[in-house]
Amino acid sequence: MCGFPTATDTVTPRQPRGQERVITGNRQTSWAFADAFVAEDDALHWARERAREAGLRPVSPGTGAALRMLAATVDAKAVAEIGTGTGVSGIHLLHGMRPDGVLTTVDSEPERQQFARQAFRAAGFASNRARFIPGHALDVLPRLADSGYDLVFCDGDRAECLDYLAESLRLLRPGGLVCFEGVFSDGRTVDSGPQPAEVVRLRELLRGVRESQDLVPSLLPVGDGLLCAVKR
Repeated sequence: MCGFPTATDTVTPRQPRGQERVITGNRQTSWAFADAFVAEDDALHWARERAREAGLRPVSPGTGAALRMLAATVDAKAVAEIGTGTGVSGIHLLHGMRPDGVLTTVDSEPERQQFARQAFRAAGFASNRARFIPGHALDVLPRLADSGYDLVFCDGDRAECLDYLAESLRLLRPGGLVCFEGVFSDGRTVDSGPQPAEVVRLRELLRGVRESQDLVPSLLPVGDGLLCAVKR
């Protein structure tokens, strides 16, 4: 067993004596409200439609809002993104970054990056705010500068997540953030049954980040799970 709770486990917080626990009437409704809490503009809607047409699954609005907030929290000037897609996550990151910040975004499909360019322009960002690098992430990342980034966002091949973590730790400055999208894998990560190799890798990633002495971790229940950690 990997040590993560299964779908049948329950965790009951201890309540102070004499204090009743507040029970929400509909948790799913609450989650849906939270996911849509930050409104998205026309550029984001356009990028989402291009993703749908391409058969891609962009970050949820809630995940995008979290990325925007995290980029603002670290006052990000340099952000690296693995998986450009059609630009949904990139727009959120750019909104949270400093006005002079530059997003370096990597994707193995250059045609997707063309959609992202259009989406960034429609969102009002100057062309010099983003650097697009086509190619396989594990070929590109070693060419990026050590300790040169404030935030690294990983939304690429789940089977390569452990390699992304290693590269991220090299790329990040102390106090920088690494974030991984999709770590719930539609609930399979916490399912006790046999799982494909990519889910096993995600479990190893979660365990490695949680147990690392070099990271301060948190797992956010937005979208399909956003794993975040600060580099000490």
